[in-house]
Amino acid sequence: MTRHFLDLATAGREGLRAILDEAHRRKAARVGKPKGLPDLDAPLHGHVLAAIFEKPSTRTRVSFDIGMRQLGGSAMVLSPNDMQLGRGETIADTARVLSRYVDAIMLRCSAHATVEELARYAAVPVINGLTDLSHPCQIMADIMTVEERLGRPVEGTRWAWLGDGNNVLHSIIEAGSLLGFEVRAATPQNYEPDAGIVACAQARGGHLDMLRDAKAAVEGADVVVTDTWVSMGQDGGAEKIKAMMPYQVTPELMARAAPEAVFLHCLPAHRNEEVLDAVMDSPQSAVWDEAENRLHAQKAILLWCLGKLG
Repeated sequence: MTRHFLDLATAGREGLRAILDEAHRRKAARVGKPKGLPDLDAPLHGHVLAAIFEKPSTRTRVSFDIGMRQLGGSAMVLSPNDMQLGRGETIADTARVLSRYVDAIMLRCSAHATVEELARYAAVPVINGLTDLSHPCQIMADIMTVEERLGRPVEGTRWAWLGDGNNVLHSIIEAGSLLGFEVRAATPQNYEPDAGIVACAQARGGHLDMLRDAKAAVEGADVVVTDTWVSMGQDGGAEKIKAMMPYQVTPELMARAAPEAVFLHCLPAHRNEEVLDAVMDSPQSAVWDEAENRLHAQKAILLWCLGKLG
């Protein structure tokens, strides 16, 4: 059976743990080496990834490209202008054609239904690089970063989310229910996460609290996470920002978290909007480690999808 990585539940608890352990191991093995030097085992030698971007990207694009090089393979980056995906050709037919050329496909797009349909007809693994519903690759990097900073597995930690109930929060909620960490999400009214995502996490036994009060969410938290309030292509910016202001991450808010609490942001950040510079550039901030760990986590995801892991 083809192993896709469309959301975190695809891999399950054991798969996620295997991916995280491999990501930690491969990162440690690369210390001091040039970024373009392949890993010693080059496990994906001869393999090709098609990386498709409907949306602009810095971290996703560079990390998947470099990740394939380090694993001994290669990547070809495609934009909507380069191909017929969903335009002159159906998604299903594109999936069938690409499956004859490449060993795996990564898609970063708007509609989650697009990546699902691509996976339905592809004969090779499909990886969700981001959709409007979820961002599983990002959260694997986040968990890896938290484990590095706290020096222990993520199980039993407490995460506080502040702001919009968006795709990043959806994947955090999903991860918490699979890996056993608590999520407290503080969002304004009318900006809550998807009810279906919440229901699935609760059905798995996930420890999830939906709150309005940012202070209550952060109290004693091991991890504090936020994201931009207005993402690419969204409308209603001024009204939304006004509703989000009580959830701005400030030093005063961080002081309510655990003494060794870690601050995360998937980037790009709107500095001094959802988070103040005093937090973003503080010793508690792990945003640059988090960005780097996209590379290591995605290498492990690629290995899992291609049957080289677990």
